[in-house]
Amino acid sequence: MCILAIQYRLVPDSPILVAANREEFYDRPSQSPSIQSGKPRILCGIDQQAGGTWLGVNQNGLFVACCNRIKSMPTIAPRSRGVLCRELLRASSARQAVDQAMDELTTGKYEGVNYIVADSESAWAVHGGDEPNVVELDEGLNIIANSDVNDPRDDRVQLAYRLLTLQTLDSPVKFLAVASKVFARAPAPPGRPSMIVRGKDRGTLSSTLLSLGKKPRDAIYQFANGAPDLVKYEDYSPMLRDILSRGLRESRAKAKA
Repeated sequence: MCILAIQYRLVPDSPILVAANREEFYDRPSQSPSIQSGKPRILCGIDQQAGGTWLGVNQNGLFVACCNRIKSMPTIAPRSRGVLCRELLRASSARQAVDQAMDELTTGKYEGVNYIVADSESAWAVHGGDEPNVVELDEGLNIIANSDVNDPRDDRVQLAYRLLTLQTLDSPVKFLAVASKVFARAPAPPGRPSMIVRGKDRGTLSSTLLSLGKKPRDAIYQFANGAPDLVKYEDYSPMLRDILSRGLRESRAKAKA
């Protein structure tokens, strides 16, 4: 389980605004976001069990995240969905990452998964269910959990949508301020949709708030290493600004060459 909201191109100077809660088994170890070696540089958390990630950004401003979903037929000896997420972050554009994701998912080597892939040019939901497909995201608010993006039958998605549209979130500050409260909403009683999941063996392990704008210096990356109703968000923005600045310098150097 996971849930992710992406507000795309609604704020001109910050086309990608994201809030996401990650749910996993409590005993599955992970590392907080860090800059990964290799090119392009990537800032992401690492799942220590499989070596993949659930969410990250590369130096070119490409954002990729994944949420698990159910398939009707289980996959024998599946390949890690998080490892594929990390591989997609090596792409040079959202369009390239989407093509790569579809090439992989159609092999049948993966359990059910959803990927959100976005950059300043385009944004997509890749549904890796029984029949993988791609949906281009509309401008504005899009929410995905364990079924299709903006699924009207998903009560949790609809709850998040209602809470995030009570007011106009027309700046990064407004979006992140409201999203930090929505995604830290305390667990609901059994039988009701909830933003925080707290089960016996698994639940909300971390939360991320993200703003990607036209200028690296304006980028924001906040991460709560635990359920955000219990743990405060910490600021990882300097790391994000560092890799984005590197990417901008390299792209300018290539243009001059």
